[in-house]
Amino acid sequence: LSCRRACALLRVARSALGYAARRPGRDATLVAELQRLAAAHPRYGYRRMWALLRRRGLAVNPKRVHRLWRCAGLTLPRRRVRRKVRTGARVRPLADRPNAVWTYDLIHDACTDGTPFKCLTVVDEFTKECLAITVAHSLPGDRVLPVLAQLVGRRGAPHFLRSDNGPEFIARRIQRWLAREGITTAYIDPGKPWQNGVGESFHSRFRDECLNQEAFFTVHEAVVIIEQYRRTYNQARPHSSLHYHTPAEVAQRRARPHGERSSQHGRQTPVAVA
Repeated sequence: LSCRRACALLRVARSALGYAARRPGRDATLVAELQRLAAAHPRYGYRRMWALLRRRGLAVNPKRVHRLWRCAGLTLPRRRVRRKVRTGARVRPLADRPNAVWTYDLIHDACTDGTPFKCLTVVDEFTKECLAITVAHSLPGDRVLPVLAQLVGRRGAPHFLRSDNGPEFIARRIQRWLAREGITTAYIDPGKPWQNGVGESFHSRFRDECLNQEAFFTVHEAVVIIEQYRRTYNQARPHSSLHYHTPAEVAQRRARPHGERSSQHGRQTPVAVA
């Protein structure tokens, strides 16, 4: 009786005859590493974990990571995705290089005792680098301006600055300063936050991975923890829209001298290096 006929009679796959059980330790090391990374980054999914493993020199297939991720019970609950109407239109100006477009916005949170605070975030739309997060009880225009001035002095002026129409961003003092620096404002339409997609995306990650994961007992503690998150976000967190490179890596590859401006966007502005 041939093997083919015997397997057919017993309704057993022929491949089962030559099946060799996998060594139990083959995946154990990888699962242990995934569990360690999941403990350190509880809001990362399997794709970002795969990117972290690759950055550690482990040549592993993403499908294998996904399988082990599910078997280890590390899968995150699915987020409810809102259906969006896509018109094909792109919000201008488009960031085609570092320092072309910055976006800044405010996000609110509170300490464990209910004390509210605000975070002013500034993000480079091309590199996705978080340039600054300023934390304070209150952030009027007079406190927003020094943050922008410090960034411009250190990195050079962007061509455009995108924001909503909040009172902190339309203050006359800020308008005059932006005009002197040659920075063009790019205000989004009222009630259309998707026109600031980069800023909204960063706030979503910032809240999910930091604000919702930490318990801030004081505003001072929030300042320290949030700054630590900003550095990790820039230097160690693989970004999906950057092909799982970090914002710092993209910024370093595309680095150019301070103050350089392309002719299509206007004059070159000398910048004092801090």
